[in-house]
Amino acid sequence: MKSALRYALTVIVLSSPASRADESTPTELPAHRSDIWSLLFSPDGKQFASASKDGTVELRDAATGDQLHILKGHNGDVLRLAYSPDGTRLASSGGDGSVRIWDPKTGKELRTIKAHGNWVPGVAFSPDGKWLATASADKTATVRDAATGENRCTFRGHTAEVWGVAFAADGKRVASVGKDGDVRVWDAASGKEEKVLKGHEGEVFSVVFSAKGDRVATCGSDKTVRVWDVETGKEVLRIAGHTAGVYAVAFAPGGQLVSASADRTVRSWDLATGKEVRKWPEQRGEVFAVACSPDGGRYVTGGKGRGIRLWSDGDAAPAKK
Repeated sequence: MKSALRYALTVIVLSSPASRADESTPTELPAHRSDIWSLLFSPDGKQFASASKDGTVELRDAATGDQLHILKGHNGDVLRLAYSPDGTRLASSGGDGSVRIWDPKTGKELRTIKAHGNWVPGVAFSPDGKWLATASADKTATVRDAATGENRCTFRGHTAEVWGVAFAADGKRVASVGKDGDVRVWDAASGKEEKVLKGHEGEVFSVVFSAKGDRVATCGSDKTVRVWDVETGKEVLRIAGHTAGVYAVAFAPGGQLVSASADRTVRSWDLATGKEVRKWPEQRGEVFAVACSPDGGRYVTGGKGRGIRLWSDGDAAPAKK
């Protein structure tokens, strides 16, 4: 992940054969002045946010791609984004060690939280919006009061930089991943470590809980996407269809996962079988970020080099049978 950031989230299941070429084209948005690290749709699907190496966050209309606001304040890269569940706040974390809270309607900064003494590549809101989880290159993750920034607990256990963090659907657990290759599950209130999920062969870049909170998906430098049973700690699915490291993974509507990779592709996978469902046309460079709208109708992708691509679901080519 550190090398990627310098340049810009058992059963073995392989992907189906390569998807056919697709002739459709996305909407090209001239966003930012450098690499795109993170993308996220608002909970109502009406806007999306992008975070960049250029130190800014851009907010755009999800239907048209029109720019709504440019958020400035971070001193360095903006690495990760998180909307509050009600959509009234947007959190951004950066290379300056801070988490900044914004009003996504007006674009105004509401507060700055000095979260860590090192860069913060991960941030997530709890389901009730009261807490923020952060992940840091200082080898720790924390849970903080979203209103005051006060530290509730610190998770210590990773032996290297922590790249990503996520809350479970009930808010009782936090998962973290990092350079040490471990996936760790913690009690969100006490900071007690519950499980260490091992299996990735290299850095783990991204982590996300399923809507029910019983599964967690991860991806990493070993070119795989993995799904784990949170209760048992066992790996239940391994997807090995990418040909280079996988930087981002997200659950998508219709029982699917979507992933973005250094192999310049974005792909979706069937959660039940691990088979490739769709493949978006090859991107211009490494893809660091992908986001899916709540209804599954739109996707945004970004990565190496400036600019964002806005896709409709039909822009991806179905995998060959």
